[in-house]
Amino acid sequence: MRTTKNLAGYMSMSINNIVEAEHYDTIICFSHLRWDFVYQRPQHLMSRFAWQSRVYYIEEPIFDGTEPEFRISEKAEGLYIVVPHLAPTTEAVVVVALLKKLLDTFMTRITIQRTIFWYYTPMALQFSSHLSPLATVFDCMDELSAFQFAPPELLELETILLLKADIVFTGGISLYQHKKSRHHNIHLFPSSIDQEHFRKARNSIPDPEDQQAIPHPRFGFAGVIDERFDITLIDTVADRHPDWHFVLLGPIVKIDPAILPIRSNIHYLGPKRYEQLPAYMSSWDIGLIPFADNPSTRFISPTKTPEYLSAGLPIISTPIKDVVQTYGINGMVDIAANADEFEHYAKAILKRPGKRERMAVTDRFLAKTSWDTTYYDMQSLIASTIIERATLHTKEPRSIQA
Repeated sequence: MRTTKNLAGYMSMSINNIVEAEHYDTIICFSHLRWDFVYQRPQHLMSRFAWQSRVYYIEEPIFDGTEPEFRISEKAEGLYIVVPHLAPTTEAVVVVALLKKLLDTFMTRITIQRTIFWYYTPMALQFSSHLSPLATVFDCMDELSAFQFAPPELLELETILLLKADIVFTGGISLYQHKKSRHHNIHLFPSSIDQEHFRKARNSIPDPEDQQAIPHPRFGFAGVIDERFDITLIDTVADRHPDWHFVLLGPIVKIDPAILPIRSNIHYLGPKRYEQLPAYMSSWDIGLIPFADNPSTRFISPTKTPEYLSAGLPIISTPIKDVVQTYGINGMVDIAANADEFEHYAKAILKRPGKRERMAVTDRFLAKTSWDTTYYDMQSLIASTIIERATLHTKEPRSIQA
């Protein structure tokens, strides 16, 4: 995976030293997301990194045990889900110490010099920062501090993680622009796509049972329904057009379900497995990205955008910056800032011919986008970073720019 440019700067090293320097056989991934919650960036990437290394995906603790323990299950070959279980009576001040002890015990079976620590949440530094892996990766997929109920210490821990990390990835253009001055080795990797999976939706797939009775036109959303979701927009449009039906897939989290609009043309079908999504999308008329304008959406780069496009769906999105910059300016996604604009675009889409021509345009745009490509590019950058570290006798301290 090394490029000629990467190798050129390290000619003083022997081939054996280069191979030895970049070799790692284990990734410890610390995540704030449950593996079986919603299949997104961490799952796509860690599944692929498990092709070459053992991957241990450590989730946040569950308070249902008797004795503190890591429960480990094999999800796929080389991929293990690690769930800390603590007693329900565990006091908050004790949690970090217990997790640190569990991690230390767990690490006795692993060679730390051949292990990469991969962080999705800076909060995991509280019980892992004392260890020194071969390299530290921070895959910053969201601005977590802007989310509802974010821990107050999150920003401070992120600053520490940016000092500690050897390489940083960001999940979107806006996030990259926001973070790029804070690390010397930061790279943009926006939302990608498993095209083969979502292109299945272009075929005639039997309607899932819970969607069969829903009339057309269908406006579909697949994702988490939380503080980012524009409840008012959906409610307003659904009220104006009782013949338009809104199919909403996904878990409802961090908000009271009682505040969600209840109408005969709004259908909450709950969480669906990743494997099920093409069957639902296959009979949608329009894909929706209905995010509100608030701090939690300022830096998001919705994975559902390329997924909808690959499924062959026209899309209406609210003015999410990354969607506008990547897809809106190219005319692949219609951008609606309010209910009036939403109605305008929806009516135009429902009358619009030329679906085949539209999909040809989006297919050309997405041709070089895939989670496989993202994986290989990340792998190459990590290898280069490890090689660079191996050439230095001492590691210079880093500073953070404001």
